[in-house]
Amino acid sequence: MSDQVLLGSLEAGGTKMVCATGYADGTIVERGRFDTTTPEETVRACAEWFADRGIKALGVGAFGPTAVDPASPRFGQILTTPKLAWRDFDLLGTLKSSFDIPMGYDTDVNIACLGEVTFGCAKGLEDVLYLTIGTGVGAGVMVGGKLIHGMLHPEAGHILLTRDPRDPMPEGESGCPFHANCLEGLVAGPGVAKRWGGKSAGELADDDFAMDLLGGYLGQALMDFILCYAPKKVIIGGGVADHTPIVQVARKKVAEYLNGYLVTPEMDDLDSYIVNNSLEGNQGILGGLELARRALEE
Repeated sequence: MSDQVLLGSLEAGGTKMVCATGYADGTIVERGRFDTTTPEETVRACAEWFADRGIKALGVGAFGPTAVDPASPRFGQILTTPKLAWRDFDLLGTLKSSFDIPMGYDTDVNIACLGEVTFGCAKGLEDVLYLTIGTGVGAGVMVGGKLIHGMLHPEAGHILLTRDPRDPMPEGESGCPFHANCLEGLVAGPGVAKRWGGKSAGELADDDFAMDLLGGYLGQALMDFILCYAPKKVIIGGGVADHTPIVQVARKKVAEYLNGYLVTPEMDDLDSYIVNNSLEGNQGILGGLELARRALEE
């Protein structure tokens, strides 16, 4: 039935909100974009956009940390985000007060992972890691066909790394307000700008030293993720990955760091194992449509 009904997808990011309508087969019909400002203003704009579209279910992927366990009394709320105005905001509850339709709720990175598994380069796989590197670092992890939810959701962007002694950023500083040596603090946009005079990663794409440094940090993290989650494919998106050769550099670093420890078909073909995203930036929207389809059929 969901193949014939119009579904909604909301990719609720810390910088922008992307609203879209489409169908369960992955057809995107229409989309709108709103800046993420105050919770009330932003959610009102999204709700008004969806109000006239006639959607039958909505899939929401939210920036985090956020409560994704339906059994939690805080399910659907934004938690300890650095965006102070959004802390403790009940995103899902506010949307439900506007629409009496089934809704699915997860993190923005988990729905991106779901989009790649349903429509993209990980189609047919049940064990997948999706990593996004932009203004922050987030991870969506699917194991055994299910997106991981535990006490919260993976916050793999904050794993600690060994600092490269060549790093020009002063010891004890990073782009993360919580940790000096986490993946997000060392490779995401704010950390890049802090080292190189406000430049973006894309502006440094031809700087061999910068790419080797950032790719080395990403390679460290990927080694840890591969050893812990044993994914059958690793997909990397976000502005830093999309506009630089960091993924190619990280592949070589992963092989170096693993040092032959893992012997699997995936390790024999890292070019096909560690890849850039495949859906032209639509993986989150498409994952939201799949989440909406599942909510409709539950």
